[in-house]
Amino acid sequence: MRKNLPVTQNVYTFPPDQTLISITDLKGRITYCNASFVAVSGFTCEELLGQPHNILRHPDMPQEAFRDMWDTIQNSLPWTGLIKNRRKNGDHYWVRANATPVRDGDTIVGFLSVRTHAPAADIEAAEQLYARMREEAQAGKRQTVLHRGHIVRRTLPGRLMALSKPGLGGQQAMLAAFAAGLPLAAMSAGAPMWGNLLAGVVGALAASIGLHVMTIRPLRQVVRTANLLASGDLTRFINVTDSGEIGQVQLALAQLTVSVRTVVRDVRHEVANLLGGTQEIAGGNQDLAARTDTQAHNLQRSAAAMDQIYGTIQQTSRLSEEGAQQAHAAFQVAERGNSAVQHVADTMQEIATSSERIHDIIAVIESVAFQTNILALNAAVESARAGEHGRGFAVVASEVRALAQRTAGAAKEVRELIQESGTRVSAGEHRVEEARQRMAEVMDSVQKMAVVLDQINTAAQDQTRGVGHINDGFGELESITQQNMAMVDELASAAHSLNHQVGAVHNTIRVFRLTERDTTLAEVDAVALRKEQRKNAINEDGHINFSHELARHRQLRVMLRNAINRKLQVDEKIGRDDCCTLGAWLAGPGHQQHGHTHAHAELHAIHAAYHQELGHVAVNINKKRFNEATALLESGQPLHATGQKLTKAVENMAAIA
Repeated sequence: MRKNLPVTQNVYTFPPDQTLISITDLKGRITYCNASFVAVSGFTCEELLGQPHNILRHPDMPQEAFRDMWDTIQNSLPWTGLIKNRRKNGDHYWVRANATPVRDGDTIVGFLSVRTHAPAADIEAAEQLYARMREEAQAGKRQTVLHRGHIVRRTLPGRLMALSKPGLGGQQAMLAAFAAGLPLAAMSAGAPMWGNLLAGVVGALAASIGLHVMTIRPLRQVVRTANLLASGDLTRFINVTDSGEIGQVQLALAQLTVSVRTVVRDVRHEVANLLGGTQEIAGGNQDLAARTDTQAHNLQRSAAAMDQIYGTIQQTSRLSEEGAQQAHAAFQVAERGNSAVQHVADTMQEIATSSERIHDIIAVIESVAFQTNILALNAAVESARAGEHGRGFAVVASEVRALAQRTAGAAKEVRELIQESGTRVSAGEHRVEEARQRMAEVMDSVQKMAVVLDQINTAAQDQTRGVGHINDGFGELESITQQNMAMVDELASAAHSLNHQVGAVHNTIRVFRLTERDTTLAEVDAVALRKEQRKNAINEDGHINFSHELARHRQLRVMLRNAINRKLQVDEKIGRDDCCTLGAWLAGPGHQQHGHTHAHAELHAIHAAYHQELGHVAVNINKKRFNEATALLESGQPLHATGQKLTKAVENMAAIA
């Protein structure tokens, strides 16, 4: 017998209106369990599917209870009894288990177990019974056993008690014996004929009354219960008051009532959960529509800016062409100015040369003058000595005359040179004026070019502003596109949640077979199911299905919305980042393998922040502040932004893990 440890002996109480349902194959491996079953067990769905059902067995349960249950259901009969189950953390919870075989025609293909809330009085009686059964088993004297869910004591009082509750056939035999026994007793006592007749009438009347009390009345109760069930009334709990065939009918009706009630409750639960998903999708669609409208407006602005930029570019091109023409004209004017200035320079050079020649001539004149002065002095001296007889004066005078002639020639040449220089200076002034005019033209062209360049600059500034508007518009478009992508992820998550809930409804309905071709959940391959579920958990190599974990974290928002809609309490452990598979991976294998990376540190921080925001919503829900909780789930709130960051962080982590 499997012994699951540890145990805490702490009682876990679940709401009385919850029904826990599971289906196993012929080997007792779980092939289906509803959400209530998963929540109460403390395990995850992945940890349960494909596993033996005795994973929930509590060590305090006597082996006799499970022996009787398996013997009963393997004989195609329903079984009911109180069971103490162990949760994953060692706590326990009591249920009234209703187990029945699942058939495909006449063949048993699996077993259905429906568990409901157990009353405190029944739990107390069961604890005493199971304690006595464990003591008897340890002592090797089993005097208390179970038979088809009923207590059987192997003592004389117990056997007499069993005889006092005969089945339908036994009851009929007892009544027949009683009816026939009275006349025979009267005859043996020597009673007269009328006495025998009276005894026969009394016996028949007593047999009729007994038949009514032991058979007719219970059958009427069964018919009344069946009529209530046929009318859709699933509120009545059927008490099994008989241990015979009628009791078996009552037990079957009780099992049917519980099964149908469970199916209806699960379907209602999942359909109610669809509301949260549809609200999530509706809210996402509204956000997406608003962002799309903003995006369209920005596109219109961008298109108008592009038209403006196109016009500005055309104007800039035209102005640039005019600027190029003006620049070419300025170049030609500057070239002519340069040529004129060069002519001026040449003229000035010629003037300089003429000036040098004039200097030489003047030097000659000065020399002649000097010599003339000397000769004049000599002539004076000679004239003074000779007196009237100075003959040499004539020679001197001749020389002076010659010098004078030379001076006159030099003066003539000077005059000619001066005239020539004046002419050239005049020409130089003309050239300088021409150069001045050319330079004025250059300045005018340069000024026009400056105006054109100013216009080009203004156009360039307009173009820059237009480009800036486009950049801003496209920046908003990029941001909105990213938000839309995140919203698409959110909508995909909501759709995934709806698909999951529809799958849950579908599995709930599959409890029943409508045609011979239908397969029930009991016929699912448990081994393949277990392998499939392991893909969604941390495997032996320390890897994890990031897509599955991201979808599960997104579904937590839908779960909170459903809790708000249905005014349900929420487990505030949702605010802890160490109570999910992703959190366990980040703290365990993920830390060992990637703890040194930025992606791991980022995901660890964002994952903790996401659960913290979920916890804030859960606290408001549990305090019945539903409006505040709803507001925290809306877009633009920290939970929504952190969810988008979580998506990116998980994708980054998946890229390296």
